[in-house]
Amino acid sequence: MKHGKKYIESAKLIDRSKAYDTMEALELAVSTAKAKFDETVELHVRLGVDSRHADQQVRGAVVLPNGTGKTVRVLALCKGDNVEAAKAAGAEYAGSDEFVQKIQGEGWMDFDVVIATPDMMGVVGRLGKILGPRGLMPSPKAGTVTPDVARAVTEAKAGKIEYRLDKTNIIHCPIGKVSFGAEKLSENMETLMGAIVKAKPAAAKGQYLKSCAVTTTMGPSVKLNTAKYGV
Repeated sequence: MKHGKKYIESAKLIDRSKAYDTMEALELAVSTAKAKFDETVELHVRLGVDSRHADQQVRGAVVLPNGTGKTVRVLALCKGDNVEAAKAAGAEYAGSDEFVQKIQGEGWMDFDVVIATPDMMGVVGRLGKILGPRGLMPSPKAGTVTPDVARAVTEAKAGKIEYRLDKTNIIHCPIGKVSFGAEKLSENMETLMGAIVKAKPAAAKGQYLKSCAVTTTMGPSVKLNTAKYGV
């Protein structure tokens, strides 16, 4: 892949052979972000597990203390009083069959998070092939299938993110925007890392945190020293 002049200049400031402490890594990531827009900062964690095995899955959700910096559009699939409760909590869309049909029939996808009440899962299950590949399928583990729809909407708006393994045993998650600065990004990162470490499967053997890096949307990656987590 060919990189532009700004990327090459930024990459020169980073020692590829070094694993940086958290604050130093984030300060580097912020200082090397050269795009004209507010770049997203992402955390990438490679784990010593095998996602092909059910007992080695790592998945959950956590509310970042400083949010993600992204405006989140929430679709709440629910009925009755829960519709008004979801709207009052900030959901852009709330309802049941009309939204399911809109997704199935029209390919409508103008939302970032889907929350569903348990009584809707029989209907929501039909959307698995559409929402699943996009990482939008509601899940009890992520707290997006819950009877307390108002709380789930509030958390989504506040910066709740889901972390899960991809097929190469890596977790990719946003931890904020460059404009947050290193301190707020560090608070978000430590919250996410704490959750990932706590979620270590009992079946996982050997080194759990294989490697970790932060990167901005357009910038080079910065390796992190994970020794302090002890796993």
